[in-house]
Amino acid sequence: QVAPVESGGGSVEAGGSLTLSCAVSGVSTSANAVGWFRQSPGKEREGIVYIYISHGGTYYEDSVKGRFTASQDKSAYMVYLRMINVKPDDTAMYYCATGRVRTWPPEVSEFDSWGQGTQVTVSS
Repeated sequence: QVAPVESGGGSVEAGGSLTLSCAVSGVSTSANAVGWFRQSPGKEREGIVYIYISHGGTYYEDSVKGRFTASQDKSAYMVYLRMINVKPDDTAMYYCATGRVRTWPPEVSEFDSWGQGTQVTVSS
């Protein structure tokens, strides 16, 4: 198995939109969830949204609820994060990760396969 691979980051103006992608074709077949996370310099990594793979159920953290939407294309082994009405505070390195979680919403520690991240910069 290989780690997830994120793509789609870049620079966008405040109020704009951006879609991130995560290729998960090489992840462990035992994984039951995919999560999106972000981290800014000097700050803790925070969860954004989690997807339960089998049925596509999602849980959104309050910081992005109503603005970000997660989805998956199982046949293509891809997951996505659609970001709308972005704000300067959304500037961060965005990561996707997979794991076999035992709680819902899951804990960050339950994700054990992490991508290298893709940078999102929101200008004012």
